[in-house]
Amino acid sequence: MTDRVSRIVFMGSPQFAVPSLQALVAAGHELVMAVTQPDRPAGRGGRLHPPPVKVAAEALGIPVFQPETLRDAPAYERLRAAEADVFVVAAYGKILPQAVLGIPRRGCLNVHASLLPKWRGPSPIVASILAGEDLTGVSIMELVRKMDAGPVISRIEVPILSDDSAASLEPRLAALGAEELVRVLPGWVAGERIPRAQDEAEATYCHLIAKHDGWLRAEMTAAGAERAVRAFNPWPGAFVMYGEHRLSVWQARVASGEPAPAGTLQVIEKAPAIALAEGWLVLEEVQRPGGKRLSAAQFIAGERGNLLPEAGLG
Repeated sequence: MTDRVSRIVFMGSPQFAVPSLQALVAAGHELVMAVTQPDRPAGRGGRLHPPPVKVAAEALGIPVFQPETLRDAPAYERLRAAEADVFVVAAYGKILPQAVLGIPRRGCLNVHASLLPKWRGPSPIVASILAGEDLTGVSIMELVRKMDAGPVISRIEVPILSDDSAASLEPRLAALGAEELVRVLPGWVAGERIPRAQDEAEATYCHLIAKHDGWLRAEMTAAGAERAVRAFNPWPGAFVMYGEHRLSVWQARVASGEPAPAGTLQVIEKAPAIALAEGWLVLEEVQRPGGKRLSAAQFIAGERGNLLPEAGLG
């Protein structure tokens, strides 16, 4: 297979994209530019924070471009002037306009964290955990105008472990995607690796996660709520209302017990537990606003035996 070095513009923003950027450099490709989201305010002080891809690109000596939009003439001209063979995209955070897709000589590749056509959209890792799936993976695909609908060059599977959270699963998928990207890129550029069209009838979709999505809902089963705790770790974090305050739930498990109205609180095996359909959600690690994370025993001790009778569910 051809080992041709490609001239690449890389487009990505979060930590998930960093291994792919680093792998392309390590494989000897010419990274002419890294395109990433603008610095955004974060934290209580609102200080500007750079995207992880910017930090990684600057460490590698790669020029960084942070446009607010790709839909104006200056952005288009800067991308065209890069004279790239390929645009490689990994969790950039914006849909590329058709005009941008047509710029690189060979086309655009995307590293997507699902087994396409399953879980097209911006939050496939969260969606796969919420759905209780046993397998997920990474797809390397050609970008087309329709979101995540392009022909797939490669798909590689990985199991979802029973205790996997988004925080533990994402870095595994990021490393896997980086490895697969550099493996298939030369053959695709040379026309030796032919992508396959997705089956539209099998497509499923996920939505952009919002902060309020972490609120555990009354209609959830206990097993579904336990998956939500893992899926929303680290962001936005699963939570219930405890009195007037938000109580973050970082670890939980399912236990059997006598049925009770959803939201009922009681102590099970020396831990706070919330009644839901088909079981109880036992809270093993929680956090009050502004406080540190507490084990079940620490939380119970802090209540001095006065556990509230219910938790507020969405």
